[in-house]
Amino acid sequence: MDEVTLLEGRDGHVGEFARIGIVTVSDRASAGAYTDEGGPAILGFLREAVASPVEAHYRCVPDDADAIGAALIELCDDVGCAVVVTTGGTGPAARDVTPEATEAVLDRILPGFGEQMRAISLSFVPTAILSRQLGGTRGSSLVFNLPGRPKSIRETIDEIWRAVPYAVDLIGGPYLDMNDDVCDAFRPKTARRR
Repeated sequence: MDEVTLLEGRDGHVGEFARIGIVTVSDRASAGAYTDEGGPAILGFLREAVASPVEAHYRCVPDDADAIGAALIELCDDVGCAVVVTTGGTGPAARDVTPEATEAVLDRILPGFGEQMRAISLSFVPTAILSRQLGGTRGSSLVFNLPGRPKSIRETIDEIWRAVPYAVDLIGGPYLDMNDDVCDAFRPKTARRR
């Protein structure tokens, strides 16, 4: 399932147009047996938090390493997404292969993403230690794995995204302006536009 959603920038933004990929990893959702809630939760965050104009590209794939890897490569290399976020498939179950599929297509791992997401989730549930989320770069794209449940997505993305705009700057992506009331992203003073 491929969908594109255009999010207009807010008045007065100082950012640049960006493409952002959302990949839901779920056997049931990709087969149409379950309505995906993770992808829409990420899109909802983007609507609220990003002030720059965004073209969001959505994919829903099964829990299959080849399908996940192909979606990530397509969104990074062909579509040109500055950020690609996955949801689902990060636990210890046999079908949870999102971290392996992600790591296989990344150029560099940024361990802080997984470490911070687990730290955030641990304040809500003790089973956060079972999560295997990770993040890294592929070319000039930032890629990271989020949990599968909408509540957990919002608990983590609201915090994690504070580092995303500057990370995108550092790897040569577009300048992402944020709605500071929702996500007060950090940039050194010398890297800010205003």
